[in-house]
Amino acid sequence: MDGGEWLRWARELQAIAQSGLYYARDPDAAGDAFDEERYRDVGRIAAEMMAVTTAAELDDVVAVFAAQTGHATPKVGVRGVVFDAYDRVLLVRERLDDDRWTLPGGWVDVNEPPSTAVCREVQEETGFEVRAHRLLAVWDGDRHGGTPTPFHTWTLFVACEIVGGAATSTHETSEPRFWPVDDPPPLSLTRVTPSQLTRLLELRHDPRERTAFD
Repeated sequence: MDGGEWLRWARELQAIAQSGLYYARDPDAAGDAFDEERYRDVGRIAAEMMAVTTAAELDDVVAVFAAQTGHATPKVGVRGVVFDAYDRVLLVRERLDDDRWTLPGGWVDVNEPPSTAVCREVQEETGFEVRAHRLLAVWDGDRHGGTPTPFHTWTLFVACEIVGGAATSTHETSEPRFWPVDDPPPLSLTRVTPSQLTRLLELRHDPRERTAFD
């Protein structure tokens, strides 16, 4: 059995449990205490499946799942795509993924538009001030051959240009530098893949090309 299938099933069960608990607690909904207990059981099964599939500690998975509330939806992230004049792309080392490399970025915060989020993330992770000017791609994290993640994610890849600042390492990332797209360093495959970098470069060179999306 493919571990990716188990992970997908665990995510779906977690989403059912999360949404079910939310509506079971709604006084205007038809849920009751028995529904809440059943959804907690479903959530526990999802956590056990996730722990087995990812080799994570069960208590850690339970804690992460317990922090998720409301109707379950995909998580939305942003990645800043910055090329130099030689078509090299700006990457940073991700300390939380064995110092593998990725486009600078992260999660979008509540009350924050994507353009603001990507500029903030790039500055925090590289030291460069950037201006966001074009949405290149919106990709489903499950559809591009990357490493599976606990939650279903969509990522917005946004073309940016440097307007100030200087390269800086942080507690999350280090060594911001430009790399050739056809010869990248070891990538953090939960965040970006080689084929995505190639496609982003193609989109950069054709401003008439529509945003790529799944």
